Order: sequence, then structure tokens, then C-alpha cells
Amino acid sequence: MKKFLFLCLGLFLTLAGAASAQTLSPLGIWQNSEKKATFEIYKCGNKLCGKIVSLTVPNDPKTGKPKTDTVNPDPKLRSRPRLGMVFMQGFEYDSDNKWDDGKIYDPESGKTYSCYMKMENANTMEVKGYIGFSLIGKSQTWTRVK
Repeated sequence: MKKFLFLCLGLFLTLAGAASAQTLSPLGIWQNSEKKATFEIYKCGNKLCGKIVSLTVPNDPKTGKPKTDTVNPDPKLRSRPRLGMVFMQGFEYDSDNKWDDGKIYDPESGKTYSCYMKMENANTMEVKGYIGFSLIGKSQTWTRVK
């Protein structure tokens, strides 16, 4: 009887440990705190990428036409549409619900930053863009769109 109880306890602890070690997934549709756009995080090969799937203001108020990447440092890319733009790429799972070694492009400034994504819970994640070291940079909290 004691062996059976120890066996059940061991099995329970093993399953509980495995459940707590599960990774929260950033795959899906997200919105930043400014609510200017929604983004899709998806698999691209064995890494994660992100693209713009909707804009609160999709058209340029000056022209009435769909917004483009007007401030891109590469003149050849300035006419590409923002809607559907892949602006995040290269994210690899690091540990502890964190995807690192990615790049994020800001279409409002034309600048590209190193970036990581860290899941806080199933519906909230921290996205941090930085230059050099991740200690200095800008963080945003993104919320999953249901």
C-alpha cells in the first residue's frame, strides 16, 4: 500500500512539474497599448515573425491612400504598404517564456531595433526594443486579441 501511495505521489509530482514547465505561446493576434494596429505573430521557418494585420487609421490623412513605409531608410521600400508588412523577424525561444534575438522595425521612425518578446501570461506579453543591451530600451505591453 505504501509503495502504491509513493508511486501515485511521484507520478503526480512529475505531471505537475511537466505542466508548470509548459511554454506560453506568443502565436496569434496582438494589439499594443496605443491600439494603433493589430499584429500577427506567426512561425516563419523555425523562428517567429510578426506582421501588421490591421491599422486603426489605414489611410494617410494627407493623401487618402493606404499608408506606406514613407520614412524607410531604403528609398526602394518607401512605397510598400504598411498593412501586411513584416516588421518583426528572427525570434528564437530562449527560456522562461521569452523569445529573443529578434529584430523589430518601427515604420513610424524608419528605425530597426534588437528585440525580445516575453510572455507575462496567456494574454499579455512584454515586447522590448533596444540598441546594444536590453537593459536600455523601450518596452510595450501587448494584449492578445480574442
